[in-house]
Amino acid sequence: MFNNHNSTGASNRRHVLMMVGVAGAVASVLPGGRTAFAAEPHGNVATAHVTAKQKPRSVKTSQTAAVLRDLWIGHIFWVRSVSLAAIEKNDSAMKAAEQQAVANAQAIAASIEPFYGVAAKEAFFKLLAGHYGAVKAYLVATTGDNSSGQTAATQSLTSNAEAIAVFLSKANPNLPKEALQSLLLAHGGHHIQQIQELKDRNYAAEAKTWESMKGHIYQIADATADALAKQFPKQF
Repeated sequence: MFNNHNSTGASNRRHVLMMVGVAGAVASVLPGGRTAFAAEPHGNVATAHVTAKQKPRSVKTSQTAAVLRDLWIGHIFWVRSVSLAAIEKNDSAMKAAEQQAVANAQAIAASIEPFYGVAAKEAFFKLLAGHYGAVKAYLVATTGDNSSGQTAATQSLTSNAEAIAVFLSKANPNLPKEALQSLLLAHGGHHIQQIQELKDRNYAAEAKTWESMKGHIYQIADATADALAKQFPKQF
C-alpha cells in the first residue's frame, strides 16, 4: 500500500495548479510540437492541428502510446474511485479501489523498466506513491474541512510534480523538465478540482473535469511514447 466549503484559497490553489502553461508545455514536450490534445484556458480538450511536415508515428510508437494511455487512464479512474468511496464513507469500496491504484502505479513504473532498468522502475514507483499520497492527503483534508491540510497537500503535490519532472527529464533528454513540471502541475490541479466537485455533489461539473483530465493524461502518455521512440529509435 502507498504511504500514507469551497473557500477562496482552495479555489485559487486549483486555479494555480491547472493553469500553469499547459498549452505551452504540451507544445514543447512533444517532438515536433505534435499534440494529441491541446488544453484550453478553461480545461476544455480540443483536437490539435497536426501539420503535414510532421513525421507520422511508427506502428510501435503508436502501440506504446496506446498502452501508456490505458495505464494512465487506470490511474485517474482508480484515484477517482478512492475519492468517491472516501466521500461516501464506503470503507470496503475505498480499500478495493486503493489496492487497484497501487497495482496500477506499479504497472506504470514497470513500463519504464525495459528502457532504464529495475532501479529506475523502483525510483519511479516511489515518486508515483508520493503523488498518490499527496492526492489522498488533499482528499482527507477536504472531507474533514481542513483548509490547512489542503494547503499542505497542495504543496506536496507541487514538490512531487517537480521531483517527477526532474527524474524523467534526466532519464530522457527529450522530456524537458519545465514542460513536464507544467503538465504534472495541471494534472494535480485536475485531481484537486475533481475532489472538490465530488464532495459538493456537483456531478455535472465533475463530468466535464473528467473529460479534461482524460485528454490531459493522454498528452502525458503520448509525450512519453514519442520521447522513448526518439531516444531508442532501434526499438521503435
